[in-house]
Amino acid sequence: MQKFFSAADIDNLSEAVQEALTLKANPRAHAELGKHKTLGLVFLNPSLRTRLSTQKAAIQLGMDVMVMNMDKDGWALETQDGVVMNGTTVEHIREAAAVMGEYCDILGLRSFPSLKDKEADYTEDLFNKFIKFCGVPVVSLESATRHPLQSLTDLITITEHKTVDKPKVVLAWAPHVKALPQAVPNSFSEWMGKAQQQGLVDFVIAHPKGYELSEEFTAGVNITHDLNEALAGADFVYVKNWSSFQDYGKVYPVEEDWLITNKTLEQTNAAKVMHCLPVRRDLELSAEVLDGPHSLVIQEASNRVWAAQLVLKRMLENLK
Repeated sequence: MQKFFSAADIDNLSEAVQEALTLKANPRAHAELGKHKTLGLVFLNPSLRTRLSTQKAAIQLGMDVMVMNMDKDGWALETQDGVVMNGTTVEHIREAAAVMGEYCDILGLRSFPSLKDKEADYTEDLFNKFIKFCGVPVVSLESATRHPLQSLTDLITITEHKTVDKPKVVLAWAPHVKALPQAVPNSFSEWMGKAQQQGLVDFVIAHPKGYELSEEFTAGVNITHDLNEALAGADFVYVKNWSSFQDYGKVYPVEEDWLITNKTLEQTNAAKVMHCLPVRRDLELSAEVLDGPHSLVIQEASNRVWAAQLVLKRMLENLK
């Protein structure tokens, strides 16, 4: 594995999940694999779970870890070629990424979209140039359009907690006070759509009109604007806000109540509720659900370690 960016980078999802669960049962079984290898974690945006879980995963594989918070410690990056750098940017990505590749055997990169220029965000220019110039395997720690470590984690968590062979999984839009990226719902849709193709889940997306995701991530997926219709018989409900893709980055007023409560969960199959965190209580998801027996958010966050460890293990095996 030279890069981990999307669901396309793992062929057999069931095998990957089982390998991750094997790592969870014996975290240091491959502690020699990463000996004398260095992981660099490069953050252009804030992180809690992604940083800590990936760092722990690397340590359990025997790796050394270096963390670079570019938004605080690094120089302002220029990503475009053919420009005279007489403005606010100080270092070009060609040199920055190449130097990081000299110091590290594997690199992880986290960056968020601007939510202002759809074309720029969805071409993943920054991420692709980072891969091109660094010269080492790259793990996406979230990009403008995807969050694959989170989505692999979600599939691990669903597999671990399912009570039927092929659970019904619902991605449910949630309210928020500001415009959020589509990266997590895009990625969740991409991974669950692939899981559905491989016979692992039945997948439904529920959102208000105007919040359609890019068809790139939802092809072949059942989509409804009726939350109650989607929740009927659901085994897992994944709650997440996102802004408009079509009218890029915009937030439309929604009159219907999209907040998941214990009452709305009565029509499900005692569904477990998931969220990538951080979550705004009683806005995105009710506190009674978060603090109750339906919630899987802490178990889900814990499983971030095993998703990261699986990916790093496969990359390390390829380095040998």
